Amino acid sequence: MTDESTCRLEALVTVDERGQMVLPKDLRERLGIGPGDKLAVSSCECGGEVCCLVLMRANRLNGMVRGVLGPVMREVL
Repeated sequence: MTDESTCRLEALVTVDERGQMVLPKDLRERLGIGPGDKLAVSSCECGGEVCCLVLMRANRLNGMVRGVLGPVMREVL
C-alpha cells in the first residue's frame, strides 16, 4: 500500500440550459452519492481566473475546517 495521491479524469459532464449537471451513475455509485446528499463546491484560481472546481461531501467539511482553522485560531487566541 502506498501513500501516493493521484488525480484522474473521472467523467465529462455537460451543463444544461438551466445550469445543471449530471454526475454519471457509475461514478455516483462508486462514491456512494445518493439523492439528498449535499456536496460542497470549492474553486481554485490561476491568474485571476477559476481553473478548477472540486466537489466534496458537505459532512466532511466540519473536520477539514477544524483541522485547518484550529491551529490558526489557537495561535491567534
